[in-house]
Amino acid sequence: MQPVHTIAMPVYASLLLGAIMFAMPLQTAHASCGASFCTINTNWNMQGAALEPGWRLDVRTEYIDQDQPRSGNRNVAVGEIRKHHDEVETRNRNVLATLDYAVNDRLGFSMTVPVIDRDHSHIHNHHGAKIPESWDFTRLGDIRLQTRYQWNMGDQTKPGQSAYGVDLGVKLPTGQIHTDNSAGLRAERSLQPGSGTTDLLLGAYYNRLLASQASSWFVQGQWQQPLNSRENFEPGHRVSADLGFRYELNSRTGLLTQINTLFVDRDRGAEAEPADTGGKFVFFSPGATFAVTPNAQIYGFVQLPMYQYVNGVQLTADWSLAAGVSIRF
Repeated sequence: MQPVHTIAMPVYASLLLGAIMFAMPLQTAHASCGASFCTINTNWNMQGAALEPGWRLDVRTEYIDQDQPRSGNRNVAVGEIRKHHDEVETRNRNVLATLDYAVNDRLGFSMTVPVIDRDHSHIHNHHGAKIPESWDFTRLGDIRLQTRYQWNMGDQTKPGQSAYGVDLGVKLPTGQIHTDNSAGLRAERSLQPGSGTTDLLLGAYYNRLLASQASSWFVQGQWQQPLNSRENFEPGHRVSADLGFRYELNSRTGLLTQINTLFVDRDRGAEAEPADTGGKFVFFSPGATFAVTPNAQIYGFVQLPMYQYVNGVQLTADWSLAAGVSIRF
């Protein structure tokens, strides 16, 4: 991954438009009915790939087709474990746009705006009848605002140097929580584009250039804690940890690999489904980056589950995709 600086407006506009158009058929999700985001880490600043002051725009797309019900650590058939709703499938088409400003090589700020295009279907078991129900919507999700502070240990352009930092942020309740389908049925709270809550985000990271300047590694952890509940619903807190390695084949192409872990607590409240929310996940995520110009790179990842344990019955996927473009200007 190469640092990027300035880029001509026609190239910038073309890359941004291409990323958005590419995003529309892509999807993602994780648990319960499938209403969550991919865990792949594309925060290049925290990975030590972009240290100069200035603006960066990252437009990322994700895809997961969750069509496999799971209970505990085993796959089950639809309706094998009878519930009020037999979950069938959730597909999410998510676009995440992150605008980042680095004041200097220590202090930075970012804002992430998600747009969620979600399809969900389940079977409603009602007095012996099996009633298919579905939702299909595109909505703004919950916006995140974050700040970071980094301590550099030596010259960051030389092999063997490292940096560590902390980040603090908030997730705002900007996503809708009253989305209905065409029949006027309200989606479950875990399926809504927003949680309705304000969440505190706390994290820390460490990155290091190896003896060969062509490679580096990083580790990052983050804790997300809701600060309130909304209309009898409070999402479970989340703890994530990422370990990643980067190797540059040449000045334009880099190979990436990550191990992403996630713990999600059960949702709470009268509108929640605590028996069927929360779990533990570990993913293997190989990927690659390509520098289109000195100022912009495109990237792609495939995410494969190594371990998935869910509470109750939830939808999972066998693989997921993430792709995007990162531009400095």
